Amino acid sequence: MAAEETSYKLMRLIEVNPEMSQRDVARELGVSLGKVNYCLRALVRKGWIKVTNFKNSNHKAAYVYLLTPRGLEEKTSLTVRFLKIKMREYERLRVEIEQMRHETEQTHRAVERHTPR
Repeated sequence: MAAEETSYKLMRLIEVNPEMSQRDVARELGVSLGKVNYCLRALVRKGWIKVTNFKNSNHKAAYVYLLTPRGLEEKTSLTVRFLKIKMREYERLRVEIEQMRHETEQTHRAVERHTPR
């Protein structure tokens, strides 16, 4: 997963669940805990995420990750960019699937014509 895509997915997760642990984020994204920590630190440095301490139900120190206004703007920009990329991928796949269907139908007809009854 590219760094920009990881950052985007990380921001999406944080926006929905700001109290999610780094370990849970890593599990959800399928990346290492170290990569999540590295990305979070980078997003904090850029000013896109704000980190706040709180005490969780087990009386342990935990963190809340909040998107800043700049972070929300960047997430929106990334969303538009990734949406365009995914739409191009979808269109290429749709064309490829249609070609495969057509080839399969042609092969099926050819087999039927050459199969004795």
